[in-house]
Amino acid sequence: MAESDEQGMATEATGGIQSLDAALRVLLAMGEMKGAVGLSELARACHMPASKVHRYLASFIHAGLVRQNGRSGSYDLGPRAIDLGLAALGRHDFVNSVAEGMPELTAQTGLTSLLCVWGNSGPTVVRWERAASFIVTSLGLGTTLPLLTSATGRVCLAYLPAQVTERLLEAELERATASPRIFDGHLPNRAAIASLTADIRHRGYATVDGRFIPGLVAMAAPILDWQGQAQAVVTLIGADPSSIAEGSRALSSLKSFCAREAVPAGKPTGIA
Repeated sequence: MAESDEQGMATEATGGIQSLDAALRVLLAMGEMKGAVGLSELARACHMPASKVHRYLASFIHAGLVRQNGRSGSYDLGPRAIDLGLAALGRHDFVNSVAEGMPELTAQTGLTSLLCVWGNSGPTVVRWERAASFIVTSLGLGTTLPLLTSATGRVCLAYLPAQVTERLLEAELERATASPRIFDGHLPNRAAIASLTADIRHRGYATVDGRFIPGLVAMAAPILDWQGQAQAVVTLIGADPSSIAEGSRALSSLKSFCAREAVPAGKPTGIA
């Protein structure tokens, strides 16, 4: 092997491949965006010429890591990016440990159970255990849930630092102002949200009724670390409104399950 080739390989081995580093910077920048993004905006965020970013995007689209919206032309993360994220999460011992108990929780309660962790776009479903009684829902692995109108999101609001949830919360408050019907005319504000989260911390769980997921109800509780922050959220979904009533058997089972799975001091999870 020529000396120049050996030097080139050594440079790549120790310092990385420059073009690949730049391409990954584009992909990581997309992950930090609130949603789909235009080419010019993405190029500015990456401090690159738009023509260069466009070439990287074409390769990512071919690999399924990025998709382009036909009508607007904007770009967003694609299905293979979701697969990678879920695969990484699936290899965490913490996620697997909690997931192992979900079939028993589902059997005890008769309700479908979800395990969610916080991702770049908010609470994200990483495990799903279906109950025997079938429910019709668009939820699935990789689904991201809203903060204000899902039990899972409300638990995140109550048990994660404000700086973690603020960006998504601000975006949802803006959308709520534009479309107030889902809140029955009672638009959420900062004071109401503070009162809601204080109540959730007092009770140890959050619920939502059929206003937000028609025909279904949901309850969620956190799996806390030693600092009292949510490392994950376990959610139960069903059709019977009595299941989310204070003192119900399902709520008791959910709270007990999450308490058993709490993360002790010194045990890292890599989640949230």
